[in-house]
Amino acid sequence: MVSMFSEEQKLIAVKLSRGAKSADELAKELEMPYDKLVLELKKMIKLNLIESKDNPPKYFLSKEIQENLNKRKEISEDDSFKLKLKILIEAISMEEELLKKQLESIADSMKKEKDFTVYDSFIEEAVEDKELNRYSSFLEATLSVKDFKALVRLMYFYGPSSVEVIKPAKLEINLSDLQDGLVDMAQMIHAYNTQILDMMNRKELRDFHNKIYEK
Repeated sequence: MVSMFSEEQKLIAVKLSRGAKSADELAKELEMPYDKLVLELKKMIKLNLIESKDNPPKYFLSKEIQENLNKRKEISEDDSFKLKLKILIEAISMEEELLKKQLESIADSMKKEKDFTVYDSFIEEAVEDKELNRYSSFLEATLSVKDFKALVRLMYFYGPSSVEVIKPAKLEINLSDLQDGLVDMAQMIHAYNTQILDMMNRKELRDFHNKIYEK
């Protein structure tokens, strides 16, 4: 999986997806300070996101990135789902390899969901917290979901810590979809609460109750 773009690099990538360009052309089209642009280009070359040729150099997307963009375009053409999202799923583990396998399993599971269309996913390198003796990482994914009910499933079973709605700007939900989604949500929350309560003794329940109402 390829490294993620910064916001500036995304703008550069969009321009380069239409063909090779010089630094001067990119700076002018993006209205970006030349020094800042050159710095971003150097970073992108180091990350193998872009390549350069000729003298003065012209920049173009690497083969891997171009293939990735072409794949996203093909998926988009066949995707009938209206709600497109970018999500982050965080994870913690005592073992680095286990953490990676857990996030890979989540990514594979999302791809198998019939009501999701996954455009791409990226797993960040694990970071070690030596003080707490554990590793942390996250999965970033861009996907679309069929309807509100599918969105409820995504939120409950995959538990993203961050959700960004990419499109649409406005969304209409029909009554049956809203009803089905809310019923699923109520059942999931009830099952979760029941499981938690079954695991708590009377004192823990009282403390939990007090914390909820204090907030």
